[in-house]
Amino acid sequence: MHHNFLFDLDMTLLDFHASERKALEIVINASGLKFTEDTYLLFKEKNKSLWLELEKGNLTRTELFRQRFMYLFEQSEGDHSELDPLKVNDEFIYTMSINGVLMKGALEFVQKLKREIPDARIYIASNGATINAEGRIKSTGLDKYIDKIYVSEWMGVAKPSPEFFDMCLEDIAEPKDTCIMIGDSLTSDMLGAKNASITSVWFMPQGDIEGSMKKYEIDYCASSFDDLFEVLRKWSEKM
Repeated sequence: MHHNFLFDLDMTLLDFHASERKALEIVINASGLKFTEDTYLLFKEKNKSLWLELEKGNLTRTELFRQRFMYLFEQSEGDHSELDPLKVNDEFIYTMSINGVLMKGALEFVQKLKREIPDARIYIASNGATINAEGRIKSTGLDKYIDKIYVSEWMGVAKPSPEFFDMCLEDIAEPKDTCIMIGDSLTSDMLGAKNASITSVWFMPQGDIEGSMKKYEIDYCASSFDDLFEVLRKWSEKM
């Protein structure tokens, strides 16, 4: 048996917001619209609300992609009458995919995990676009330490659905107690782990930590990569 670590990607190992802002500025300027800091803040707020609707099953991925850029076009200075929101979305995803940014200390943490925990296997379990996830992982060098990537786009289901984790666990083909989910999101990572009945670690917790841990039945919390390594080391030693 192995120690199977399932990591969320964005804001757990990669700095999603840094890549997102850079890519958005590039594609908005290339589309002939004016990019400002407010442009990014508006996009980020709208995007977050749309992903929450997707997690609830109220929205398709295509509609999410269309809506977020139609909204942004309407909020930006410039003529957007000839712009195709889905085409701009594709350009945005590709641009993000070649501009990955690691969370500070993430690469060293993953290297240490592979080096010091016996039989460690590292998986990515992420909602999003496949090209975006795979491209950013490769552009940062993180791909050298990842055993497999599970992305909602090609799987056809998204966290927190039990089906997402069922597919991951079936492919890993080892008992649930050898698997642990690590992520920053309560509504996808922690709820998903709860739905799948696997051990969970809430990374970089914020807000009502005690209340959230009870609500989502979270097993562990970690506020830094040093904390996270110790949590995972102790968990692995119990097996």
